Amino acid sequence: MFTPVMFASILPEILILALAVILLCVEPFWKADQRRNAGWLTAGGLFAAIIVSLLFGQPGEPAAVFGNMIRFDWLGFFFKILFMFAAAVTALLLMDHEKVGQRGEAYLLLLASLLGMNLMAVSADLIMLYLAIETASIPLYILAGFLLADDRSTEAGFKYLLFGTLASTVMLYGFSLIFGFAGTTNIYQLAEMFVGGDISALLAFGVFALVIVGLGFKLAIVPFQFWAPDVYQGSPTPIAGFLSTASKAAGFAVAVRFFIVAFPSFAPSWTLIFAALAAITMTVGNLLAISQTNIKRLLAYSSIAHAGYALIGVVAFSQLGAASVVFYLAAYIATNLLAFGVVMAFSRVAGSDEITDYAGMSRRNPWLALMMLAAFLSLAGMPPFGGFVAKVFVFAAGVKANYTWLVIVGILNSIIGVYYYLNTMKYVYLYRMPNEDEENRPVSLTRPYAIALAILTIGVILVGTVFAPWFSWSDAAALNLF
Repeated sequence: MFTPVMFASILPEILILALAVILLCVEPFWKADQRRNAGWLTAGGLFAAIIVSLLFGQPGEPAAVFGNMIRFDWLGFFFKILFMFAAAVTALLLMDHEKVGQRGEAYLLLLASLLGMNLMAVSADLIMLYLAIETASIPLYILAGFLLADDRSTEAGFKYLLFGTLASTVMLYGFSLIFGFAGTTNIYQLAEMFVGGDISALLAFGVFALVIVGLGFKLAIVPFQFWAPDVYQGSPTPIAGFLSTASKAAGFAVAVRFFIVAFPSFAPSWTLIFAALAAITMTVGNLLAISQTNIKRLLAYSSIAHAGYALIGVVAFSQLGAASVVFYLAAYIATNLLAFGVVMAFSRVAGSDEITDYAGMSRRNPWLALMMLAAFLSLAGMPPFGGFVAKVFVFAAGVKANYTWLVIVGILNSIIGVYYYLNTMKYVYLYRMPNEDEENRPVSLTRPYAIALAILTIGVILVGTVFAPWFSWSDAAALNLF
């Protein structure tokens, strides 16, 4: 029987599906010069869906619905809001992309991927989880290679598809082993079997290794990160931003729920494995970012490093740790989308993603330069921006869990990050264009870019200054796990 709780649990997905149907029906009747409005429709519809979900779709006590396939709780709901926000901003950034913005199928694929991410965040069953992951991933494979006339884009799409399919296959094999030995695919029932000793430790770690391959690909942690720089560089810039934020956050949503819920009895062992992966990921990401000359590749390696920082909260295996991960991802989504949005706005005029071409940008558009400064200082973990508070919380969770050595590694890597972020800003503020005629080559912002970047900049500052409400929601999301 379809109850109000069941309806509320999938209200965001119903709204997303309705928006996709409206877009599919309306877009073919628009003239070529009107199809850019698909971005307005998508972004406006998603912001409206966020408001409706906040008003009518908030969860109460955690509930298992739809045959225990979906977990209706604050953890999943908070991630859904984050994903819809990221997709709405991405739609605004897509609008003025020369080769993508007027193609309605791009927005439909974005909504389809969003639908999968939302279901990833609330999946309580391995079958639902795998279907959600594939629903989120397949549209992104297409979007990464959307520019058929661009060799780098087609290479990015093919590489993302190839490695994603391989990682997904390995993870599915792990899921099949779980069902074969446990006789159930429900994550919460698995926890009881692991605790009761019904499943051996050897099998548990074998399954853990297989699952971490699939999730490690989504998170872009070492040694599963090799696809990220090429895919980010070749993809349309707004899609690269969506990949580095919402897609990564969806992977963390699964990791937090799956490992904390299903493997609590083996926590001392798997947290140590994650700690080693976090330390290696932070170090590799930051060291490789130093030598990059292309800003999208720099942000790709930066994204890898930030996955390592966020893993510290998972390693902590506590309510504070889970809350810090959720808060970190909220700050990171706003910050990294802002960084990619600035890159998109600049490259649209300059026609280049090379860092050296950012020379004199502060004179070509002072406001855009300030937004870039806010994004990079937040990524570096400098106050008063969101990235600073986010790192404080994950580091505090690590120290409280007696992983002080990992926090020290994180702090040292943060210092490395400050170097290459400020080195990039050096070109923006201290260097001049070769002919020093910046005043004659302004970088103008279209209305969608101005709206998206203004929203993200305000968000980065608010998360860093008025952080109590955001962390309270993150803590409420984490409370259901313990």
